[in-house]
Amino acid sequence: EVQLVESGGGLVQAGGSLRLSCAASGFTFDERSIGWFRQAPGKEREGVACISSSDGTPYYADSVKGRFTISRDKAKNAVYLQMDSLKTEDTALYYCALPVGTWLVDVSSADFESWGQGTQVTVSS
Repeated sequence: EVQLVESGGGLVQAGGSLRLSCAASGFTFDERSIGWFRQAPGKEREGVACISSSDGTPYYADSVKGRFTISRDKAKNAVYLQMDSLKTEDTALYYCALPVGTWLVDVSSADFESWGQGTQVTVSS
């Protein structure tokens, strides 16, 4: 059974930073691409970043490009999302998840399966 457990969310002022972590289990970590999506109240789900299983190439939504960095640690079966220069519009529940389908085309509209419980990120002005 796939399990994804997120942590690291919190309250931060605009311009600040947070680092999200995701502990993965229940599948062969090296064989699956993995990423993050977010869900804000009243807004559609948005894919934020994914990292390819084949070569570790990161892919980002335009809204976070240059501010967020996704990385993975194969030894720990973990994936991270470093979020810098946070904006109030980054406020959302962030989920670690497994992308499926043609996610390489546009991360922001990617489909995902098997996500965790989410971690709340709140950015104040």
